[in-house]
Parts: sequence; C-alpha cells; structure tokens
Amino acid sequence: MFQEPFLLDGREVFVTASIGIATSTSGTEGASELVRDADAAMYVAKNKGKDRFESFQPNMHADAVERLEIQVSLQRAVEQQELILHYQPIVDLVTGGVVGVEALVRWNHPERGLVFPATFISLAEETGLIMVIGQWVLEEACRQARAWHLETRSDAPLKISVNLSDRQLQDVRFVDQVRVAMERADLHPASLILEITERVITKEDDVVMDNLRRLSALGVTLAIDDFGTGYSSLSSLQRFPIDIIKIDKSFVDRVANGDEASAVARAVTDLSHTWGLTTVAEGIETAEQMSALRDMGCNLGQGYYLGVPMRAEEILSVLCEGVLETKTAT
Repeated sequence: MFQEPFLLDGREVFVTASIGIATSTSGTEGASELVRDADAAMYVAKNKGKDRFESFQPNMHADAVERLEIQVSLQRAVEQQELILHYQPIVDLVTGGVVGVEALVRWNHPERGLVFPATFISLAEETGLIMVIGQWVLEEACRQARAWHLETRSDAPLKISVNLSDRQLQDVRFVDQVRVAMERADLHPASLILEITERVITKEDDVVMDNLRRLSALGVTLAIDDFGTGYSSLSSLQRFPIDIIKIDKSFVDRVANGDEASAVARAVTDLSHTWGLTTVAEGIETAEQMSALRDMGCNLGQGYYLGVPMRAEEILSVLCEGVLETKTAT
C-alpha cells in the first residue's frame, strides 16, 4: 500500500515504512518483551535500507545493545568534540583542476578509532542529534574554507560542499543559522554549496521550499545529492532553485559499459546543461569511468580515482598544487 502516493491537501506524498515483527513462541513473553523485540527488528529493517520488514531473531538483542552503546557514545562525542571533518576533492573533468571539496564527517572514537557516518548518521537522525552535528559541520566547514582561502591566496574562491539532513532543511531557523555561520567565518556565500536529498524535495514541504528560495537568495549554491536514487524527475527539479545535479555512484559504476546506466547519466547531463545546471559525478573509481563522463559532457567529478577524503592539513597541499594525481581505488 505504501508504494502508491497519498493525497494530502491536494498533493502527492510518498511514505515509506520500516516494520519490525515479533511473535511469541512459548506464550510466556509479556507485551513489553514483544514490543522490545519488535523494536529491535524494526531498527534492523531501517539499517537494511528502510521501506521493508524484518522478523525478530535472537541475535538482534546484541545488535540492540550495541546500538544503545553507540547512541550514548555519540552524545558524548558531540559534547567532547570527537567529531572531525575530512575533505574529498571535487575536480574539473576537463582540466583536472581542483575546484572544491566536500566536507565529510567522521567520528574519532577513543576505542573504535575512526568511525564512518554509515555507522552513526541514521541513529543521529532518529535521536535528533543530527541537528547539533549538522550545525557543527556547517560552521567548521565554513571556518576551514575561509582559512584555506587566506592561506592559498587564490583569486577564485574555493567551493566547499556540506551535506544537509532533511531535518535541518525542515527547520524554520535554518537559513538564519547558515547566514550566521558564513558571517562568523567571513565566508562569501558563493563559496558554500549545500547538498540536499531527493527525498526531502519530494515531500513538497512549504518550509523546505521557503528555505531553498531564501538560501538561493543569499547566494548559496544548492545541489541535489545522489540524483537518480529517489522518486524525483529532472523535470520536477525545475520548480526548485537547484544549481547542481550530483549523479549517483550507482550510475557512475556502469557508465563505461554503454548500458542503461550510461544512457541515464548522459540524459541527466544533457538536460542539466540545457537548463544551465552543473553536473557532478560521484564515486569515480577508474580512468574509464572518468573518460566516459568527460566525453558525455559531465562537468565535475569526485571519487577515489581522483582523490580520497583527507584531513584539512593534507588537503591544503592539494589546493596549493591545484591538480590531483589520479589513482585507482583499492
């Protein structure tokens, strides 16, 4: 039933559901135990990609305990400043020049070491910690971009991309938070790119639409991240003040094969250029992929072939040189 949109105030709204199922095998389990087990199964469903159901298995107890430990540790990580940013270069596919970076959050866990966002971002979204984390990422990225600009003394402002959560974009205070972050860092709005998901724009939320318009009016660049994985179409994007389309890695992986994925990437690139939008290919891992994307007119790219995410001090030398030495991902 959730595959079809719901009509809400005359608009189509897509809804997904993650369902956990728990059944009594002995008849001795109480209601609270069954709810607990169903809750654990629901989180497994979410972690497997959402919009699905899972039945409770005994090993899920251990997963639930680990999840609780991560939640408690994540709260501490925010308070004790254990989060750090790494930066992945964004490259002009024609010239090879570095035109910007994407800020990627990492958790420098005192026991687990470097923890990647796939482990904790979904939990942060569910608990509301994503608002605090997202604001820190925004402020730190703006500060770092300004510092690089002063150190490199480049005439062209370095662009820095920051990923937004849906919750941030649905907050009526968000535009003011962006403006304050740029003002504190003395960062020009043209240097900031905010990446949003397809999912958030398909909701057609009035607050989201207003925030996007106000951000565009500020001079901030707006990008659709992982395009092609959601329900939106290129034509629907014309209603939003979007400047950049980031082609999802699932298409880039097969772009050199000449199959359907390649045709989709080419269509996205052609239509984007017709509408004056810039295209960025995500997850480039081979020379063949880069060549195919360049030949079809894709403007920019990022991925392990072009440059891995690096610490701020490592990225500085790359920015000073201006051009990356490509390498195959391992």
